[in-house]
Amino acid sequence: MPRTSKAEAELQMDEPVMEGRYAQVGPYTVGYETVKQDMDPAPLFRGLPDDRCQCPHWGQVLTGKLVFRYADHDEVFHAGDAYYGAPGHLPLVFAGTEIVEFSPTAELNATMAVVAGNLEGARS
Repeated sequence: MPRTSKAEAELQMDEPVMEGRYAQVGPYTVGYETVKQDMDPAPLFRGLPDDRCQCPHWGQVLTGKLVFRYADHDEVFHAGDAYYGAPGHLPLVFAGTEIVEFSPTAELNATMAVVAGNLEGARS
């Protein structure tokens, strides 16, 4: 049976704002993310349809709080909540938040290519 753990997942992001460890399990990417500072990453999604994340996510908030903003409403998740983030959301994250999240790898990679380009543009 495919499996992973946070200790085994590759550290792919270690920024002042966030740490992310990721592993592929079947057709899904498992992300273990720790938020170090409050962040509104909305500008990083520019260029995607409606400038919003189009990848679905399933996960659990281990500590802290996570908000998914949609065009017509917000969904707020707290420690202990399991969640589903439908395509068309923008995340809002807060310092001290830890999540484990499952995303279809193909959709996640397409989204992250745009996010990485926007991040690189913001740095230069």
